[in-house]
Amino acid sequence: MIEPASGAFDPGPPSRKRDVPETEWSAAPALEPMTGSEPFVGIDGTVTDFWRFAMSDFRTNNLRGYLAEYLVARAVESKQSRVEWHSHDVITPDGITIEVKSSAYLQAWAQRGVSTITFSGLRGKKWTPEANYAAEQTYNAEVYVFCVNTATDHATYNPIDVSQWDFYVISKLILSALGQKTLSLSRVRSLSGGVVAFSDLGAAVRSAAEHI
Repeated sequence: MIEPASGAFDPGPPSRKRDVPETEWSAAPALEPMTGSEPFVGIDGTVTDFWRFAMSDFRTNNLRGYLAEYLVARAVESKQSRVEWHSHDVITPDGITIEVKSSAYLQAWAQRGVSTITFSGLRGKKWTPEANYAAEQTYNAEVYVFCVNTATDHATYNPIDVSQWDFYVISKLILSALGQKTLSLSRVRSLSGGVVAFSDLGAAVRSAAEHI
């Protein structure tokens, strides 16, 4: 999850603030998902052109994280799009909240060797537009899914090949007992009980939630 900047709520420029009493809140309307064919106004380009420009390399940290969230959402059959400021990344149709963490051995930049897999930011401060950040860091999802892209050779690395991903599922109850903000891959393996296949991920998430 990527948190908004401190003081992220902005009621708008002064001309707009005068039209809305300070005691009222204005929520952004829900948007229909884009198809990619929508044209820009004022330039020769479409939303697909922008996606190619900004979102073509899933080896980068931010896009790999979004991709992992998407895979988890598909596994649990969630139909909700990601929300940047929520305190969790995915929610199942029956209301289980999930935090998704991702890592990979290969990066988009030059490396002397493969990366060491660690997962950080397990605790975070909840944010709301009304209250801003909470005072303390907490575990903010019922289930945590740790996603590792296992490719170690650039020639065969394909982030959108689901078979190249390992998934590990740990309940909030286990993490809360530890109180740690960062875990190594070996620790994740031992706490989770091992790798879960993508086809079994939805069931593993629900099983973990039952123990909370």
